[in-house]
Amino acid sequence: MTPDDRRKLRFESRAVYYPPDEATRSLTAPIVMGSAFQYDAASYQRVVEGERKAVNIYGRCGNPTEYQFEEQMMAVEGATACLATASGMAAIAVALFGLLKQGDHIVCDWTTYSSTHEMLDHRLTDYGITTTFVDTADASAVAAAIRPNTKVLYFETIANPSMKVVDVPALVAVAQAHGLIVVCDNTFASPYVMRPLDWGVDLVVESCSKFIGGHSDVIGGAIAMRSTRLPGDFLEQIRWNTMVKWGAPLAPFNAWLLLRGIQTLAVRVERQCQTALTLARALEQHPAVRRVWYPGLPSHPAHALAARQMPSFGAMLTFDVGTSEQALRVVDGLRLACFAASLGGTRTITQIPATMAFLDIPDAERERMGIHPGMVRVATGLEHADDLVADFSQALALA
Repeated sequence: MTPDDRRKLRFESRAVYYPPDEATRSLTAPIVMGSAFQYDAASYQRVVEGERKAVNIYGRCGNPTEYQFEEQMMAVEGATACLATASGMAAIAVALFGLLKQGDHIVCDWTTYSSTHEMLDHRLTDYGITTTFVDTADASAVAAAIRPNTKVLYFETIANPSMKVVDVPALVAVAQAHGLIVVCDNTFASPYVMRPLDWGVDLVVESCSKFIGGHSDVIGGAIAMRSTRLPGDFLEQIRWNTMVKWGAPLAPFNAWLLLRGIQTLAVRVERQCQTALTLARALEQHPAVRRVWYPGLPSHPAHALAARQMPSFGAMLTFDVGTSEQALRVVDGLRLACFAASLGGTRTITQIPATMAFLDIPDAERERMGIHPGMVRVATGLEHADDLVADFSQALALA
């Protein structure tokens, strides 16, 4: 099958197909664990002439299994290039440091993953890079925050943990009018639910540890690109100028696990989305729950917008039970779902955002981000929806 033929396939088919290994004819990509590769005169000359990726040099510079994963990510993201990284945060850091220099400015949504927020607000400032945080649901607020030195607009497809969904085409239009590069974290959606590159986003970052891996057993990240405003070799530039220098490549075994995860991404996330909607509807009716945030509910402020941009509404939801003490009683009382610090796996996972992922964010900033003490974030897994509803109902009785 040619690359053009593959691009014509539907998502599910692209996710499971890749050519058999040339050397072994294996249908599963082999794991190449080598950290060093022997040169011959011809390969040495190719490296000298700058043809680096086509020649295996050293494990930190790239690996055949890692390259196979990048090809597979290109297929499911609809990308023209991809760069695999050691983690989702490595993907974010490599992308931003590859785009920015001292004196540059970022416009970012207020509600982002806590480590991202802290990096922008506290670490990039050490390098002379500043950030203005706004509500990206308001395109006019984004436009008003842009300065002459603004280079990047950054937001999440589905915000963590408020489940905010923004008008991606409107943000892209604002960014393009001002010559900005648009970077979108698509982790909460996954490429099955949303493909931001199709809407004009320049770079998509993914924490592949989550839905793409899908089994809570691997750490990895990726940057996917389809852009007319960045050089075609931009990701190869930052592979060598940033990622390799920082020592942040994806390990071969992790790349293999992520390749395995991609093959079941569609069926897993479809089921998880269905379960999330069932659970959200049940929680919305429960007397102990003050509010539910899930894009699939008509009560969600961006429900209609999400329906236009996403074929499914995602497998993430948040609900509020009032206080942190009540939230802890609920998550600690769950018997089937678990209380942990991740998402996207086969088990349903809950956490209390205000005192877990966002613990180091000052109270006033958390409030501005819409993160309340009684919030419980849920990432639905592959359990039966009725069993999950029963489990949350018995746990809520403890609140």
